[in-house]
Amino acid sequence: MIRFDIVTIFPGMFTGVLGDSIMKRAQASGKVVFRVHDLRDYTLDPHRKVDDRPFGGGPGMVMTAQPLVDAVKKIRGRRKVKVIAMAPAGKVFTQKKARELAAEKNILLICGHYEGMDERVCEMVVDESLSIGDYVLTGGEIPAMAVVDAVARLVPGVLGKEASLEDESFENNLLEYPHYTRPADFCGKKVPAVLLSGNHQAVKMWRMAQALERTRKYRPDLIKE
Repeated sequence: MIRFDIVTIFPGMFTGVLGDSIMKRAQASGKVVFRVHDLRDYTLDPHRKVDDRPFGGGPGMVMTAQPLVDAVKKIRGRRKVKVIAMAPAGKVFTQKKARELAAEKNILLICGHYEGMDERVCEMVVDESLSIGDYVLTGGEIPAMAVVDAVARLVPGVLGKEASLEDESFENNLLEYPHYTRPADFCGKKVPAVLLSGNHQAVKMWRMAQALERTRKYRPDLIKE
């Protein structure tokens, strides 16, 4: 079992994502536990503020250290927890990293906002920072959802068929081969004959060739890796 704690100023954003589809079934089966925490519940400010102007001037606001540090310490308690801040400056999240995190028992995700968080939060309670790509979003909620989904589905027993993970995109640094289903002829577009042949070895070879071709065409950087 793996437990995710998520610290955010918009807890309502996670209701639909965690309450439907595979994530819902993962919780029902006891394989995954989700806990969403409202950061404002941990601030000492009487107006429930969690941000302030940056020292040195400049536009925007910065998330203050006190509520974030206190939230992490309170939620973590005496458990061994991997604390991750979702931030544009973090390492890019990959399938390899998802597999690493799937081996953890407790993960706490901090959803950044505004111009970011006071650097002392990272120094005091964060183990690492992650980004889902080279672009900026309005907050860390969507990146946190992506991390939770990618990691949770790798937990044994979450997916119905574990074998379905083996040929997915980014496994072995390849994109996944194309898929087809019924009908065999749709508007004149026919399914490749090899997939209808019943020759499992030939199908396997075709799929590998297609995966290599797709990767060379769309993500040659994965081939280099």
